[in-house]
Amino acid sequence: EIALKNTQDLHIPRPPEYYSCLVRDLEILGWNKVAYVDTGLATIKLKAEDSCGRQHLITLKLNAKYPTEPPDCLVDFPVQFAVSWMPQNSLIDIYNQFLAALESLKEFWDAMDEIDGQTWVLEPENPARAATTRRIAIGANVSVNIEVDPRHPNMLPECYFLGADHVVNPLRMKLNDNMHLWDPEISLLQNLKDLLEIDFPSRAVIEKSDFAKDCGICYAYRLDGSAPDQVCDDPRCGQPFHQACLYEWLQGLPSSRQSFNVIFGECPYCNK
Repeated sequence: EIALKNTQDLHIPRPPEYYSCLVRDLEILGWNKVAYVDTGLATIKLKAEDSCGRQHLITLKLNAKYPTEPPDCLVDFPVQFAVSWMPQNSLIDIYNQFLAALESLKEFWDAMDEIDGQTWVLEPENPARAATTRRIAIGANVSVNIEVDPRHPNMLPECYFLGADHVVNPLRMKLNDNMHLWDPEISLLQNLKDLLEIDFPSRAVIEKSDFAKDCGICYAYRLDGSAPDQVCDDPRCGQPFHQACLYEWLQGLPSSRQSFNVIFGECPYCNK
């Protein structure tokens, strides 16, 4: 009873015109585009397909003043989705703006889908459509984290290499030396291959377990959703660790020292 009294929707009854207007708008839009409607007709999910056949959803949360006021729109986009709305507009106007926004992001999703399909992405594990970063495996305990601009997906992304210095430094040098070769006319993945002069491990040939090793401290690959991102610099060791595990381990060693926000110490495996 207390919960029911505190439900705001019960205190703001929606006028009959709200329902008649909403149902009319849904009929004009087409029920085949509706993926979900709640029992109170306050939350609606519409589905759409872009020109590449990708499925997308937009969630509309309507208040009692619809159509005078626009609904809140929730989308899985890497950029902000702002709806242009007038009191005489209807759901079909939002839907058309949604379709236009999908097409404007087509190149971004094409680039990300190619990376997801042809390389081993270590993080995020199940990337959402809004995710602009990918951590791509290059080899054993070596990866590159890229941040792609969704508005300019064919431009050089921000790149951050993860791994032992003796492996990562040559890759950084190649990226800097070949930066002028970046060609916006070819795909993001092919550009990365050309600049780094490498071929990323293929999903079709190599298993993820070949280069995704567990943390040497907690013996797990995933820790709070993160993969190991620190590697011992000794070429004979190369053991990966989670940053959190390594920090906790080094804090407990009397031989470790800290300078500002960086902690220095021995590798738990090879003592280097």
